[in-house]
Order: sequence, then structure tokens, then C-alpha cells
Amino acid sequence: MSRINTNVSALQSYHRLTSNQSDLNQRLERLSSGLRINHGSDDPAGLIASESLRSEITGIEKAIENSSRAINVIATGEGALAEVSKLLLEIRGLVNTSANEGARSDDEIQADQLQIDSLIESIDRISNTTTFNGKKLLNGELAYTVSSVDSSDIQRLQLFGARVPDGSALPVTLLVTQSAQTAQLTLRASAGTGLLASGALSAGNNLTIEVRGTNGTSTFTFNGGTVNSAIRNSINNSVEVTGVSASLSGNHLKFNSLQYGSDAFVSIRALTGTFNNVPGDTGSEEDKGRDVGVNVNGQAATGRGLQASLRTAGLDVVFDLASSFATSLNATSTFGVTGGGAAFAIGPEINSDAFVSLGIPSVASSRLGSATDGFLRSLATGGTATVVNGEFRTAERIVLAAIDQVTNLTGRLGGFQRNQLETNINSRRIALENVKASESAIRDADYAVEVSLLNRAQILVQSTTLTLGIANQTPQNVLSLLQR
Repeated sequence: MSRINTNVSALQSYHRLTSNQSDLNQRLERLSSGLRINHGSDDPAGLIASESLRSEITGIEKAIENSSRAINVIATGEGALAEVSKLLLEIRGLVNTSANEGARSDDEIQADQLQIDSLIESIDRISNTTTFNGKKLLNGELAYTVSSVDSSDIQRLQLFGARVPDGSALPVTLLVTQSAQTAQLTLRASAGTGLLASGALSAGNNLTIEVRGTNGTSTFTFNGGTVNSAIRNSINNSVEVTGVSASLSGNHLKFNSLQYGSDAFVSIRALTGTFNNVPGDTGSEEDKGRDVGVNVNGQAATGRGLQASLRTAGLDVVFDLASSFATSLNATSTFGVTGGGAAFAIGPEINSDAFVSLGIPSVASSRLGSATDGFLRSLATGGTATVVNGEFRTAERIVLAAIDQVTNLTGRLGGFQRNQLETNINSRRIALENVKASESAIRDADYAVEVSLLNRAQILVQSTTLTLGIANQTPQNVLSLLQR
């Protein structure tokens, strides 16, 4: 080179040195931060994708956190229900003990009554004081609210789940598609049946019959000529033993189970004499009842006696129907679910699919029991089913119904926790793992790559620094021309 004003070689070396120094700084920054993308200029498209994934990660993490919080709520309520169940079992034991009147004094039965009163108060206390973060769980605060329920059609309504539209009510319509029936056998007053058209057993028809129902079995003996009203009265005097009642339809004798549904049955068998009743649906001597058939918003519900239940993603409900409604084919009843329930946001986004809700009805003594026999409160002093008044059978039926309701509610809470919340946590954790892996692949630095590139950048910086020094010394060669 024979020019000194412009040192092209030095400029080239300087340009390379600057580029290599920038590359070295970038490697140092990535190794010190652990990130491949520290600025938008590092990878604009990658930064956009990474931020989108980070937003998704935040939503998934909050979904897991919310689900865990919901599990804590459910566990709190379930623990309290376990104690209520224990108290109900104690009450049942006291009812059974008090029923042993022949071996217990009045003072002992009165003591049992006082203990039952105390246990009922404890159940009400648990119902009113079980809380989580200020929310009462078992007093009905987390139950669904309904409107326009016709109590003459629906005696008891238990809502465990409902997807209520925002700003409006969820309409629910019941349609009876199959009428409920008791089991029934008929002895016609006509020739050849054993009961004359006049309404009395034929002469010489000394009759002994075995009457069997859901409660038990009893045997009755009637002499020839006994009128049908006397037969009816004898059967009805043992209705609590057999669960079978008798009535007259003209001069015909009808025998019905006390309960409705396929679990109820009536069996009448002649041990001696003539008793040719109309055959039932399970043979000449026996008939079974029929469960109610109900469509709820067009969907077939499960019927059992006078009870109907439906469990879908949008509606989880149990109805105790009045007999007048359940036995009327094509009868309809409509009400609305206006809100309430405990709503849990367990999704990564706020939309309808992100929420699950659960209705937790009250377990107060005024709500546990049977719409037919009465509620648990009626077992307390002053009620209609106390042991001191000898209402042992009624009291037991009420307690059994209460136990069944608490057990059912506990099972639903457990099912909600396992099938909704825990499965959601498991699936979200898998999603979180995969999304974080994707975000890491875009944004995190690969240390093996960066270290190798760091070494390369260090060598290049050192070499370009050396070549820049050499390039800066090159113009001095012009001096040798001047010396000649």
C-alpha cells in the first residue's frame, strides 16, 4: 500500500472486530441470562411466539391453582359431612334402643330423647358454622336458587349442578311419560273367585291366605260367609307388618302396596280355600309396582318409585314427586333455576367451558329427611316423631332418609373432586409441561451451543484485534520510499 490517508485494511479489520465484538457480547449476555431471546431484535417472530406461550402458561398455572383451592373447599365440606353422618348413625342407634320399650323405663327413653335433641343441635351447629374463607358451605348458601316450583307437583327438589345462562334463568320442564304405580292385586266379586257378587266369601269357603309385602309377611284366616269389609279391615290392621293395604271397589277387594315403584310388591297366596284373584304382572299370585317415567327438558330421567333423577353436563337434579303428579300420564311442571351454586373457574381462559359449578344444599335438621314422613327436626322434643311419643317407625324412616341424603351428598362431593377437579389438575399439568417445553425451545439458551460460539467469538475478537494492529502499521511502509 502506498496511500496513507485511507487505510482500507484497517477499516476492514475494524469492521470485523466490531462485528465479532458484538457477537461476543451477545454470547456473554445469553450465557449470563440463560435466554436466547433477550431483545426483540434477537428473534422478532420467536419473541411473539414465546410471549403467546407465556400467556398460555400463566392461564394454565392459575387453572391448577384454582382447582387446588376448589379441592380444599370440597374437602372442608366433606369432612363436616362425615361428622354429620356419624351423628345421624348415633340418632338411629338411639331410636332403635328406645324402641325396646319392654326392657327400658320411661326415664331411660326420656334420656334417649334428650340425647337425640343434643345430637340434632350438633347437626344444626355444623350446618351453620362450616366455613371456608368466610363462605358457609352447608347451610344452603351454596345451593342453587329456583323460582316457580309447584310444591303440589314436586315435594322435594335437590339441585347438585346446573349450567345457568348469564343474565337469565335456566328453564326446567318435567313431563310424565310413564305413570308410577303401586303393586295391586284384585279379588273380583264374581262366581268362581271365592268372593260372591254380594261381597262375602262363599259358604264353606274357609279361607287362609298369606299376605306378603315389602315390610313382611302375615297370615289371615276367614270363615266362609265373611263380608269383604271385614277382610279389608283385618288386612289394614296389619298394614305396618306387611306393607299391604286393602280397599273396596264396589264389592271387589283390592290389595295395594304402600309404596310406588318396581321395588314394591304384593303377594297373596291361598293356603286353604278359594282365592282366585286377577293375576299380576309377575304371576297369578304376585304383582309389582312401576317406577315413574319422566322427561326433563326432553331427556329421559331415571325413575325409582316417585323419585326421578337426571345427571348431565348441564343439569344434575333429583326430584321427589307428589303421587298425584307422578301418577298422571303427560302431566307437566315447569320451574326456573335462577342462579346460586358454587362456581369454580378451573380453565386457563374465562369462558363457559372454564367453569364448573356445584350446588351444596343445606344439611340442617329442617332439611334432612322425607317430604312424606317428615324431617329430622320432628325427632326433637316437641316434634311429631319423638321417641317419647313412641313414633319409632316414623323416626327410623326419617333418620334413614337423612342418612341416605348425607351419604349421597358426600359421594357427589367426592365424585366432583375426583372426576372434575383432580382430573383437571392432571390434564393441566401435562399441558403445562408441554407448553413450557415449547416456550423453552424458543426462548431459552442452549448452553452447549452458546459456549462453543463464545469460544469462536473470543478467538475471532483476538485475531481481528491483532490484524487491526498490523493494518494500522502498514502505512509506515511509505516511509521507506521517502528514505530513498
